[in-house]
Amino acid sequence: MTTSISTDFATEWADWQHTRVEQLRDPLGFLSLTGLHWLTDQPERLPDVPGTWWVTDNKVFITAQPADRLAVDGVGIAGVRIVKPEEGAPGLSVRHERRVLEVIRRSGLYAVRVHDPAAPTLASFDGIPSYAPDPRWVVTGRFTPFDEQRTVTTGAIVDGLEHHHAAVGTIEFTIGEATERVVAFGDPTDLRLLFTDATSGITTYPAARSLAIGAPEADGTVRLDFNRAANLPCAFTDFATCPVAPAENRLRVAIEAGEQDPRLRRNS
Repeated sequence: MTTSISTDFATEWADWQHTRVEQLRDPLGFLSLTGLHWLTDQPERLPDVPGTWWVTDNKVFITAQPADRLAVDGVGIAGVRIVKPEEGAPGLSVRHERRVLEVIRRSGLYAVRVHDPAAPTLASFDGIPSYAPDPRWVVTGRFTPFDEQRTVTTGAIVDGLEHHHAAVGTIEFTIGEATERVVAFGDPTDLRLLFTDATSGITTYPAARSLAIGAPEADGTVRLDFNRAANLPCAFTDFATCPVAPAENRLRVAIEAGEQDPRLRRNS
């Protein structure tokens, strides 16, 4: 029975990691990023990007000619096109042949992220370094909801940016002799954590890892499988704008489980 449970656990984890790897291999996903260009109120040409780009009155203006081969919603830009990305949301896509120029808004600032299916980071990607899965890192916790949803503001890996997270309650759990209480984000039926721990900056990415938890039981019981602690996009690319973990979620213990820092393998 023990062997069967152990085998099932390892197989389920392997399936989860395989799905993660395939998601990262998306030809226009985060590993395809080759540039992050912040816009100003002055019209300018961006490195290796056709057209002229600027911001006025919370609108992004793009000036291009047919020869620039820029298109929005399948319609080529010939003259001026205006786009209005939403704060913190996935960007609006401007196509340039096989590339996508993603127009984003972060902390009131506007930028163009370049997605290229020929990106070197995507071409060299060969998996995610991780700790070996171990059932000991599956922990039971207790979720306590807030009376009302709160907004928790964190910094970002890009100086000057902020992220605003919907916090719905706290989760308390014990690892070894340490009891931790963290803030849970998402909604009460789909909880997630953004955290660091004593491995952060040593074997795991320093800014944060994320953990999907899902819905609590009726009595508030939750299952935290730290074997599935996942890197944010910024662990793989310099062109992301990821949040850092909130102060409340900086664990004292070393979570020697889940995904490790891929930059350590790249630099070794």
